[in-house]
Amino acid sequence: MSTLMEMPEVTSCTVDGCSYNHDHDCHAGAVTIAGVPGDASCATFIPLSTKGGLEKVVAHVGACQRTDCVHNEDLECAASAIRVGAGPQDPSHADCLTFATT
Repeated sequence: MSTLMEMPEVTSCTVDGCSYNHDHDCHAGAVTIAGVPGDASCATFIPLSTKGGLEKVVAHVGACQRTDCVHNEDLECAASAIRVGAGPQDPSHADCLTFATT
């Protein structure tokens, strides 16, 4: 990957409690996927009552810290796209639902 447009899109986010979520679309310019073993959390998740982000945007994955994911190549996501939703550890927080271990 060499440009932002080549980075995978966030095709949906079903976590209504995130400030960047507007009608199940992520309005952050880019998201970072982080977490601990067994959990791939969206580190861009912000649980505030204030909505934020860009008015017109297709969010992309800016970085992935989950080196154990099959889609991780040099800390970049190589999936064609990702989905973000409630995680198994804590349903009130956002996780990368495309995460898959190697």
